[in-house]
Amino acid sequence: MVLTGPVRWEPPLDPDAPEARRWVLDELAKPEYRAAEPTAFDLFAQAVRDWLVGLFEGAGGLPMPALALIAVLVVAALVGVALLVFGLPRLRRRAGAPVPLFDDGDVRDAAALRRAAEAAAASGDWTLAVEERFRAIVRSLVERELVRVHPGTTAHGMADAASRPFPDRAAELESAAADFDAVRYLGRSGTEAQYRRVTALESALAGSRPAGSGDELAAPLAGSGA
Repeated sequence: MVLTGPVRWEPPLDPDAPEARRWVLDELAKPEYRAAEPTAFDLFAQAVRDWLVGLFEGAGGLPMPALALIAVLVVAALVGVALLVFGLPRLRRRAGAPVPLFDDGDVRDAAALRRAAEAAAASGDWTLAVEERFRAIVRSLVERELVRVHPGTTAHGMADAASRPFPDRAAELESAAADFDAVRYLGRSGTEAQYRRVTALESALAGSRPAGSGDELAAPLAGSGA
């Protein structure tokens, strides 16, 4: 066979339907096209705009102030829904995060602190037992939302804050804070008597009604032991 003209190696410019469809799909799969696709939020916003336009077009007989009021109410409702769906769960997660006690990174809950205190007491380590039991008291009050922990809060600051819902326990709270500072910061050894006093205080707080709570009982603390 004799070639009478130049050979053309380009792809055919008149593809059949399946080939053309494949070319289009390959082209649209490129990153620049994927990045330009509308997001779910874009589609939602467009749907809201279309709905509002349709609402106003169907309410041609309403005066302009009424239409403006409807628009404001619709926007307020959408903002409220967005807050419920996206805002409140985030706030709940943030509020639910435990706050470290006394700026040392301790985020254990009251039950864990109580178990640690009981284990230390069982082994005769009264220094650690006193420290952990006082931490358990503070964490329990935080969990009951009777006191709050802030950066720089001291044991005596917590005792003062706890004495507001429990004014009749103010002296015992102050004494327990002093015992905690002694074993935690002053290097003193704890005693069994100190541990028993702090444990008794925790039990008393567990069965006490916070001042100003009326007839509503605060959530009880878990039982104390050891």
